[in-house]
Amino acid sequence: MKNLPVRISSLLVSVIVLTACNRTPSEVENKDWKLGVALWSFHTFSFPEALVRADSTGVEYVEGFTFGKAGADLDDSLVLQLSPAGIDKLKPLLEKSGLHMESIYVVGGKTVDSWKKEFDIAKRLNVKYVTAEPPVNLWDSVDSLAGVYGIKVAIHNHWKGMSAYWHPDSVLAALKSHPNFGACPDVGHWPKSGIDPLEGIKKLEGHIIAMHLKDIAEVNNPKLRDVTVGTGIVNFAEIFRELKRQKFTGYIIIERDEETEPSNVPSVIQTVKYYQEQVAKLK
Repeated sequence: MKNLPVRISSLLVSVIVLTACNRTPSEVENKDWKLGVALWSFHTFSFPEALVRADSTGVEYVEGFTFGKAGADLDDSLVLQLSPAGIDKLKPLLEKSGLHMESIYVVGGKTVDSWKKEFDIAKRLNVKYVTAEPPVNLWDSVDSLAGVYGIKVAIHNHWKGMSAYWHPDSVLAALKSHPNFGACPDVGHWPKSGIDPLEGIKKLEGHIIAMHLKDIAEVNNPKLRDVTVGTGIVNFAEIFRELKRQKFTGYIIIERDEETEPSNVPSVIQTVKYYQEQVAKLK
C-alpha cells in the first residue's frame, strides 16, 4: 500500500496525456472568443506539471502567473526569480504542449523597478497582455511601461477590502487617461462584494480584454471559495449574451481558486462542457 499514491499519480498523468492527444480545439472554442484556463487553477503544481493538466482540459490557451514554481529543472524557483535564460527554458514546454500563453498574471509590486522586471518576463514570453492590479499611485508609470513594452494591462478585481478594483467604477477610474489599460473582470469575485456580474460587464463595455470565468455559491460572503462554473449563482447565460451584444472578441479564462482532489482537472473539464453548451445557445 505504500506505493498506492504513486500509482494513482502515474495513472492520472497517463489519463491526462491520453486525453490531451484527443483534444480538438475547434470543438471547444467560440470563433470570436479564446477559451483558456488560468494555471492558477493548478497552483499546487509547478509550471510544467500545471501545463500537463491544462492540456488535458480541452482548451487552447493558458494564463500563467509569475509567483508559481518554474519546475524541478529550474530548482523550483519562482518564475519571477528566473534569469532571462531561465525564462527561455519555459518556452519549449509551451511549444511541446501546443498551448498558447498569451497572458500572465503579475504581482507587480510597489516600485516601478519591480513592474519593469515583470514586464521583462512577460515580453520574453511573448504575451499580449498582463493581468494585474497595479497600485493606484503607479497608474501613470505602469501605463507608460505597458506602452514601451507593447503589452496591455488587464485590470483584475478581487473583493472589497482586498482589492482597489472591487467595484467596476474603480476599474473605470483606472482606465481613464491610461490608454494601455483594459479590464479583466473576475465574475466570481464580484458577488463577494454585492456586485451583480452582469451589471459589471455592462459597465465595462468596450474595455474588456479578458474575463475570468468563475462561480460562487452566494452573495456578500468574501470568505467563500469558488465552486465549479454553472453550479453557483452567477448568471452566465446572460453574461455570455451580453458579451456577444458587445461584440467581445477576447479571452475567456477559466479559473479555480478552491483546490479539489487530486486536482481541478475534472472541474475545469466540466466547465468547458458547460461553456460549450451556453455558447451553442447563442447561435
